[in-house]
Amino acid sequence: MVKMISQTTIDNVFETARVEEVIGDFVVLKKSGSNFKGLSPFSDERTPSFMVSPAKQLWKDFSSGKGGSVVSFLMEHEHFSYPEAIKYLANKYGIEVEETERTDEQKEKATQKENLFIVSDYAKEYFHKTLLNVEEGKAIGLSYFKERGFTQETIEKFSLGYSLDKWDAFTNTAIKKGYQLEFLEKTGLTIVKGEKQFDRFKGRVVFPIQSMSGRTLGFGGRILTNDKKAAKYLNSPESDIYHKSDVLYGLYQAKSVISKEDNCYLVEGYTDVLQFNQSGIINVVSSSGTALTPNQIRLINRLTKNITVLYDGDDAGLRASIRGIDLILEQGMNVKVCTFPEGEDPDSFAKNNSIEVLKEYLNENSKDFITFKANLLVKVADNDPIKKANTVHEIITSISKIPDDIKKEIYIQECSRLMNIEESTLYSSLAQKLKKQNKELSKQLQKKNVPFNVISSEKQSFKKVDHQFELEKKIIELLLIYGVKEEEFEEISIEINDEGEISHTSEIIKSKVFEKIYLDLQEDETEFANESFKEMYQLIIKELNTSQNFKAERLIRKLPLEKAELITHILFDSERYELHNWTGREIYVKDKNQTISQVVSETIFNLRRYLISMKINELAKEIKNIKDESLKKETLKETLEYTALKKLLSDKLNRVL
Repeated sequence: MVKMISQTTIDNVFETARVEEVIGDFVVLKKSGSNFKGLSPFSDERTPSFMVSPAKQLWKDFSSGKGGSVVSFLMEHEHFSYPEAIKYLANKYGIEVEETERTDEQKEKATQKENLFIVSDYAKEYFHKTLLNVEEGKAIGLSYFKERGFTQETIEKFSLGYSLDKWDAFTNTAIKKGYQLEFLEKTGLTIVKGEKQFDRFKGRVVFPIQSMSGRTLGFGGRILTNDKKAAKYLNSPESDIYHKSDVLYGLYQAKSVISKEDNCYLVEGYTDVLQFNQSGIINVVSSSGTALTPNQIRLINRLTKNITVLYDGDDAGLRASIRGIDLILEQGMNVKVCTFPEGEDPDSFAKNNSIEVLKEYLNENSKDFITFKANLLVKVADNDPIKKANTVHEIITSISKIPDDIKKEIYIQECSRLMNIEESTLYSSLAQKLKKQNKELSKQLQKKNVPFNVISSEKQSFKKVDHQFELEKKIIELLLIYGVKEEEFEEISIEINDEGEISHTSEIIKSKVFEKIYLDLQEDETEFANESFKEMYQLIIKELNTSQNFKAERLIRKLPLEKAELITHILFDSERYELHNWTGREIYVKDKNQTISQVVSETIFNLRRYLISMKINELAKEIKNIKDESLKKETLKETLEYTALKKLLSDKLNRVL
């Protein structure tokens, strides 16, 4: 039997966790009225469409359609299982996790990804304990880190480790502990060849690579011997949980400081990150020796728009910096570059200088990308006209990557000043470059049968509004927000005499909102046309009838992801769009300053009025095809009765018929 988290712990986590605090660890959020806004962590966007509601304790990403509770965010963003998300939040808020027994059948349902994470977490702890407690680990691994100048605090903070210099020491220990060879192999921790198994990181110091939330994704290992046949650094292979182009070393430790300082330092290696952290500069991450990728840049972009690239003073480092700059510019970020004196790198410079000297050096030597690139390429040109022309084209290529037109203009002016070239010439070159890029993009899209228009001169076609859909959605919204509120309603009784004349009486009654809506729709024998709303309506009514303390966020906890996203979308749409827009769509709903009873009554009246209009149209079509005069007369009478009823509703709504 295996443990599962108790319901008491789950309830405690939901009551304690604050969605804005948790999501704020992963996304830069800015106050927007009563809500928070930020860039979507699920899509590449430059205009914030990601909303977080502290009042509702919900989030909604309008660019991807995702949304839900604090737990669903962690499941979507960090690919946590439900129990892992609960444990993460419990740990964040200091909540004790109570567990109950879980059956073997439930254990089997654990996903493969969960098993990979579990194995990786075990490996991190194993390597760390080996470094600190085993004689070989202390003598070789710990000594290496101490010689590099790393303190015990840094070693603990980054869970640095050591893998014994034996072929299968880790693998055998893990298997004895109950970890399956299948998952040891899939994480890349163990190499399997036939019947033999080998430890991938044998005889290496180990750097755990963590996600933004601290999950162990993979490892980097550095060999300590002079074996020329072995790679100096070795990383975990690609797996279901580790994609090297999507992770940055040190981001877990740096994320909050990056957001606070509104700047991120980007370095090349593991030890660069460690040494900067130890010096007191925490907002630093590393691409772990791999070429910088767009996905890595987007990770930083969620936390800050400002990035400072730190490189060695050698030629290889400078060339790498130029390649990375264009990628960063494409993401709309502000880039600075800082190089260190010849023979120095971020690791050695931070180690050999005080925090004051390091900060001063970074401030004085961090140059805007255009200044850096111009100075670098001018040196290469060496007064050669052809090389100088190529240099200008290189700089224009970088400027063309910038999405912001104002920034483009500023950089053109700066380039003109530095290179002593007319602005008009540079603008002409930029225009040619952009035209060429658009042609290339057009060709790529045409190959995929995707139309490409830079500027469309045609009028946009607008989708006709589905009135019933909007009104049914409004009813769901009212149930979610006001369902349990008790209000005074005007109850209208309608009578039709033999002559087809309509009369009505009214009285004031007290009722809960959900009871009023339910009884009115029952009386009209009205069913929802939209299947999703119909299912959601029945579910909400049932929950309102049985729950003593109904809250939308509590309902969301119980729902599958797609249903939770539907409810979240409805709740956030009520805040995203002003109700006066409805009037333009001929959907008349009172704004939120009116009483709840008025909003509910008007929504029901509007739905009735809409359905009656549909019925009148239907009868009008029938009359055209009826040849029997008596039947035609009867149908015409029914039409007039519906028309009179529609007029009554219009009068109550103060609408023109």
